[in-house]
Amino acid sequence: MSKNLNKLFLMLENNEACAEAEEDLFGFLYNSQQPSARKYKEEDIELIAFLYSSGFNPHALDKSARRLFELSPNAFTAFTHAWMSELPIEAEMLSFGRKILAAQDHDKAEKVFSDFVDDDVRTVLNAARKVQFEVHRMYGLLRFFPLSTGIYVAQCAPDFLILPMLGEYFTARFGETPWAIIDEKRGLILSRRSSEPGLPLCTKIQVINVLPMENSVCNADEWEDLWRHYHKTINNESRNNPNLQRQLMPKRYWKYLPEV
Repeated sequence: MSKNLNKLFLMLENNEACAEAEEDLFGFLYNSQQPSARKYKEEDIELIAFLYSSGFNPHALDKSARRLFELSPNAFTAFTHAWMSELPIEAEMLSFGRKILAAQDHDKAEKVFSDFVDDDVRTVLNAARKVQFEVHRMYGLLRFFPLSTGIYVAQCAPDFLILPMLGEYFTARFGETPWAIIDEKRGLILSRRSSEPGLPLCTKIQVINVLPMENSVCNADEWEDLWRHYHKTINNESRNNPNLQRQLMPKRYWKYLPEV
C-alpha cells in the first residue's frame, strides 16, 4: 500500500507538522497551486487500486483510515479524492481529517463535513469536486482504438489522478471486451484484460510499460478517419457553439480528440 497516502492517514492521529513531511510524502516540493504529475510507486498503486476495486473492505484499512471511514464515508472519500488532485493542500487535508476524527460520532462528523464555512473543509471539498468533475468529463472524452491483440486502448493526460475511478464505468460499458486506458502524464495504465488467454478479464492499474504498444496498433488512422466521418455526419452546423465546445472540451484535451 501507498506510504504516501497511508502516511497522511497516520498523521491524522498525531500532531506532526505536514510541512516537515511534504517532501517525503511526494518526493518533491510543490511550488504552485496547479496540479503537477506525481510519480507513483508500486505501493501507491496497490492502495488506490484497492480503494476502487470491487473487493474494497474498510476493515482492511489501517487504524486512522478505518476510523475516518467509519465516522464519515463521505469525509473519507473527499480526503482520498483531495489527495488524488495532487494539489499542495496536505495541511488542509490533515486539519480536515482531524476535525472529523475529533467529532467522535457519525452525526457530528457529518456536521463537520457539511461545514462549508470552514476553510479547511472548503479546500478539501473543492479539490475533491475537481477530481470528480474530470472523471465525468473523461466518460465522454476518451477515444478508444483497437490493437491487433483485440484490446481497445485510449490515451489521455488528465489534470488529476483519476484512472482508478474509471474502472467501474468502462467495465460496464465494454462488457467482455478487453480495454486499457493510458495516463501518459503519470506513466500509468488501467486495464481490463486476461493475464493469459482463456482466463477471465480482470481490472488492474499498473505502470505503463506492461502493455507493449509497438507494432500492435490496428489501423488507428482508419479508426480516427471513421470517427471524424461519424462526427461530421451527426454534426449540425447551425447549432455550432465554439464557446460552449471549449467549455465542455477544454483545449488541453484536444490532442486526444480526432474530431477536433
